[in-house]
Amino acid sequence: MEPKKNPKADLTRRSVFFLQLGLILVLLITWRAIEWKTYDKDAIDTGQLNMDDLDDEEIPITEMQNTPPPPPPPPPAPEVIEVVEDEEEVEEDEIESTETNMDDIVEVEEVVEAPVEEEVEDVPFAVIEDVPIFPGCENLNNNEERKQCMSQKISQFVNREFDTDLGAELGLSGVNRVIVQFKIDEKGNITNVQSRAPHPRLEREAARVINKLPSMQPGKQRGKAVGVMYSLPIVFQIQD
Repeated sequence: MEPKKNPKADLTRRSVFFLQLGLILVLLITWRAIEWKTYDKDAIDTGQLNMDDLDDEEIPITEMQNTPPPPPPPPPAPEVIEVVEDEEEVEEDEIESTETNMDDIVEVEEVVEAPVEEEVEDVPFAVIEDVPIFPGCENLNNNEERKQCMSQKISQFVNREFDTDLGAELGLSGVNRVIVQFKIDEKGNITNVQSRAPHPRLEREAARVINKLPSMQPGKQRGKAVGVMYSLPIVFQIQD
């Protein structure tokens, strides 16, 4: 007995093909499902401008004002012309000639320049050529002897006039030193007194004493009277 099925109608021969085809369809559907996107229609900007959202622009109304023109300027005052009769004679000034008469020119044979006095600056006491002469040192002819005599006289004067009790009143103790510098000017007077001490009152006392020094014969440098700078240390000790 022969089978009724047609041997060509056997589907098992193409089962592998149908399996592969089914897998491909499933993958295609899955891929499309993953790639599928949806959008909210309200969030989509179509680029269209809504004319209703624009505010109406208010255009100001300009009112034309009729400004009257300014008044015309007043007419200028009439110019008064004074007529002067030309009867008076006017005296004309004579213009003198500025030309120089050649006979009046004096020839200058030689121009003599006026001597210019050389200014000599102040000289320190240690290097002065002719030391200032303190009163009482006039009989000494040697410059070194005059220096020693002047220094001795000034020291004696300061020791006699300076108030050494002032240091104790100010609460100072021990050995105190006051440095005084002054100038003996071209006329022999004491000027430019400067002092340095531990207390301002000692400085003022030293300046007071130095300003009481007598006038002297001025010092000379190259035969000309000059200012001489003199420095004097005043040292005194306060007994405790």
